[in-house]
Amino acid sequence: MENHKTNEKSNKSRRKFIKLGLMSSVTVVTGIGIASNITSEEKKISSEVKNESSGEKIRLLTPEGKIVEVNETNINNYPEALITPEESRKGIPDRKFVMVIDLAKCKNARSCVEACQKAHQLDFNEEFIKIQLIKNNDESCNYWFPKPCFHCDEPPCVTVCPTGATFKRDDNIVLVDAERCIGCKFCVTSCPYSARIFNWGHKDKFDNKEIPYSPETSVPASEGTIMKCDFCPDMLRQGKLPHCAKACPMGVIYFGDKNEDIVTNGEETVRFSQLIKDRGGYRHLEHLGTKPNVYYLPAVNSQFPLERGFNIDEDILERYKNVDVVEDFIKKNKV
Repeated sequence: MENHKTNEKSNKSRRKFIKLGLMSSVTVVTGIGIASNITSEEKKISSEVKNESSGEKIRLLTPEGKIVEVNETNINNYPEALITPEESRKGIPDRKFVMVIDLAKCKNARSCVEACQKAHQLDFNEEFIKIQLIKNNDESCNYWFPKPCFHCDEPPCVTVCPTGATFKRDDNIVLVDAERCIGCKFCVTSCPYSARIFNWGHKDKFDNKEIPYSPETSVPASEGTIMKCDFCPDMLRQGKLPHCAKACPMGVIYFGDKNEDIVTNGEETVRFSQLIKDRGGYRHLEHLGTKPNVYYLPAVNSQFPLERGFNIDEDILERYKNVDVVEDFIKKNKV
């Protein structure tokens, strides 16, 4: 019961942290700075006291790197806006988005996968972010390894695309324009991380003409085209975390702006460079020279026993059944 209350409190706090933790990103996107709402520390305190009963407190990170609490009623509401395929190629000015995944925290809760599937209207077997079970060598232990698209600085998928459907933006994000994609699968074969999936047309809502298409949302998808993790730029334009980071109950996924040197998981906001330095952050298959913008913190002193990640749907468990540790678990528990 106590753990349930703790998780409920954590989730509520995560929902309150709606401005991503890197506030100057909102400044660039909207043209309105957070500081414009708070002219001085005294005014902020006075306003919070005055409006104590009129709204909830929200934690914000100012461009100077200070965390403050302000009343919800003092924050501007930033509307969602549809970004056209043409506009989607411009990216968000002066941003260099980066993701950090803390492997020690991951317990294969799969909340990131499910949130991503819901937001992008994917089928059960279509995953933009995959949770793999990794073992580096015979002497090491297994650990859970969330793997999205790595949004490389040197993406081979962009180089091989014959139509320009796959493109790299200045803000580090790699997107696919389904209106240009011809489904040749050159990008699929060139990606060393197997981050792309082919849309075989499982859902009736594909090609739903009632929904305006945007590469920034990947919705509605089109049959016969390529799909992948997009870093949720539609959320970033609102100053919000990507769906996967926002949904993770353990705070595994940090996201932020490398230019500002800030990343957050919705609960904790830290300096990107310091986090990578202190925790020995690395990039998957660094030797390939693709320069990914997804970093990993090693699975050292894991916070959860590996077996906790096996208590999931049998269809999902089927994916790991050939792994020795999973086979032992299945036999022991007669799954």
